[in-house]
Amino acid sequence: MNPHPVHRLPAALEAAVQRIKLAARQATERTIESLGLAALASNNAFQRDGLLGAQFELNRKSAVFALAFNEEFDRRVLREVAPRSGEDSTQSPSWESLRLVEDRELEIEVAAERFGLEAAHACEWELRELGAYVGALLGSAGGERERNPLRPEVVGHAMYQAVETVSDRPEVRDALAREMARSLGTLLRSTYAEIVADLRRAGVQPAGLTVRNTESRSGAPSTGFGASERAAESERAALGPEVDSRWGSRRSGSSFGPSTRSGHAAGRGTPLGDVDPAMMALMRRIAFAEAAAMADAADAGLAGGPALPNLIHAHRDELRQAAGGSLDLMVIDVIGSLFDQILSDPKVPPQIAREIARLQLPVLRAALGDPSFFSSRRHPVRRFVNRIASLGAGFDDIGDAGAQRVLGRIRELVDEVVQGDFDQLELYQSKLAALEAFVAEQGRDEVRAQGDAAELLAAKEDELRLRQLYAQQLHGELKGLSAPEFLRDFISQVWSQAVVAASERDGAEAESVRRLRQVGRELFMSVQPKTSSAQRKSFLAELPKLMKDLGEGLDLIGWPEASRREFFGRLLPAHAESLKAQPVRPLDINLLAREVDGALQRPLPSREALRAAPANLPVLDEVIAEPSFSAEEAARVGLVDESQIDWNGQIDIVIGEDAPVTTADTAIGGLPTPSEPVEPTEGRALAEHVQVGFAYRMHIGEAWQKVRLVHVSAGRTFFVFHHGTRHKETVSLTQRMLVRLCETGRLRAYENAYLLERATARARRQLAAMGSAGA
Repeated sequence: MNPHPVHRLPAALEAAVQRIKLAARQATERTIESLGLAALASNNAFQRDGLLGAQFELNRKSAVFALAFNEEFDRRVLREVAPRSGEDSTQSPSWESLRLVEDRELEIEVAAERFGLEAAHACEWELRELGAYVGALLGSAGGERERNPLRPEVVGHAMYQAVETVSDRPEVRDALAREMARSLGTLLRSTYAEIVADLRRAGVQPAGLTVRNTESRSGAPSTGFGASERAAESERAALGPEVDSRWGSRRSGSSFGPSTRSGHAAGRGTPLGDVDPAMMALMRRIAFAEAAAMADAADAGLAGGPALPNLIHAHRDELRQAAGGSLDLMVIDVIGSLFDQILSDPKVPPQIAREIARLQLPVLRAALGDPSFFSSRRHPVRRFVNRIASLGAGFDDIGDAGAQRVLGRIRELVDEVVQGDFDQLELYQSKLAALEAFVAEQGRDEVRAQGDAAELLAAKEDELRLRQLYAQQLHGELKGLSAPEFLRDFISQVWSQAVVAASERDGAEAESVRRLRQVGRELFMSVQPKTSSAQRKSFLAELPKLMKDLGEGLDLIGWPEASRREFFGRLLPAHAESLKAQPVRPLDINLLAREVDGALQRPLPSREALRAAPANLPVLDEVIAEPSFSAEEAARVGLVDESQIDWNGQIDIVIGEDAPVTTADTAIGGLPTPSEPVEPTEGRALAEHVQVGFAYRMHIGEAWQKVRLVHVSAGRTFFVFHHGTRHKETVSLTQRMLVRLCETGRLRAYENAYLLERATARARRQLAAMGSAGA
């Protein structure tokens, strides 16, 4: 048995190791099957015997193979992450030491290296992303090597060593090695993706390279960045004196400004992956060189202004020369094609497009270093660009005062990105948050300018939330008491509204409130078994008055007639059953009555308690009434009532509307496919994704009209839209009305997808058309 290792892996890395071991077991099962199929297809008797022998041995010793793989993999992973001794670990072994290695060991080393290269080529993106996460884990675990201990080469070593335990026959080993390498190689890509997803769910933040002290070959300590400090120094030299003047970077000591290699300066935030210093220097030089021209183009701000330059195409040769491999070359071409589509998008006003054009190099930086730029639609850089485009599309006239204020704020934020350290994740997160806060505040100002709609809607929302809070409170009080479930739900969810409505109208201590509480108690006790004939007579005598009181309370809240019929249809059989049920002890009935009375006599929640309650209280039943508006209040806020819409009428199609973009439309061959679905543009799901500042198409009259969402109440109960240019009109929707309009297709997004998604879809269609024409 191996001794207990001194060095232990972080828990998240242990889970990743287990995933690879599971992949090896799956590869074993696949190999057993593939060996049999290969034997059947072989025409060579000697080869067929070797394949069948390999299948037989692996099937018989699969447990031995798994045990050997696990032990060897654990040993190599621990060796990879264990602290190194003082000697230079990067120094190549001498030929004298190589002569001490047996020929078979050397063959395994070579085969493992070859397997690692082939597998790494097939899952390059996944390995890039995994390396950032594992680097973060090993940074806190004492790991000093920059190499990923889960890389395919390490897996290959364990696999080939395990093959040695299955058979002594060379032909069997060779067949097993070939088939096992093929099976395991195809599983590694999905396994690495699953490991990355596990680490992300565990809250691990990916890390780039960090400043660390290393021992030079002369033995003197030096501060380096993995490659060397000279790389960062050469990058600053390439950028020229304008970088020194802009950020005040110094050429002495170890103080580096934003011009140093991505992610190397400690404490500056989370880098967007790692980009080669030469490439980073080139992108910054292009950004600075083109900054003035791009700013002039943005200041022009007119549809008839100069054409927007595609900087990536203009500097394509330089960028490709600095690229680190074929994957970087593809990313450069993909981002260049995307900006071709972005800068010509008809739904983005030219003034907004000019601001987005200034983000070409920051977007390329994110795409080159961070695989999640392509795999996650929630990536901050994607969201920042998409948000800018959607806000611009929301305005009918980009020249009006409100649009100009938004444009000015966008320009300020883009300036801060372009002139700042645009390789840090936190930069985009902060700018996105600042933009959303600005748009929300401007929307509130627009609503206030139209009157007191925001204040009125806030008061109505508080009324609704008070009813929800009291319903939740009463539901908890009655939950354990003996009664039909439908009756407990009715009292807590519906009758509670009548009590709150009477309290708002007459005061919490009014006689009407006391009476409604008493009716709730009587209703609860009316379905309990009757203990004597006297009780049964008394119940029958008081039943008509109970029904009358119930009807008056339901009238107070305007409970729908259909819901009433359904409730009373269940209540009457429950009453009949209570007359025939077996009698219970009077003591039990009295105790139950006391508990019910105590629950219904609890004080109603105050507005102070409402402030301390969760922002989104659960809606316990769909029949909870919405706050009532007088005719004057409804007109003041532009509230749309269900009776104003012909729900049975046909709605026209939207002329010129593009088909919604799907996930398949945004998949680019060779790059990670986005894991999240495309944002909904119609249907029920759209109601959960509407955003302040975005434009929508609404059909509540005779025709479609473009509206912009300007305000959402704190509890997302009310949604305020504006439409029109000179004379803005207000349209307010309750949450229920918003959902119903979305479900019936009467409210749709103005954009068929966010900017980057529709740009990707158009680029794919363009490439497909070019391919068809070439064929």
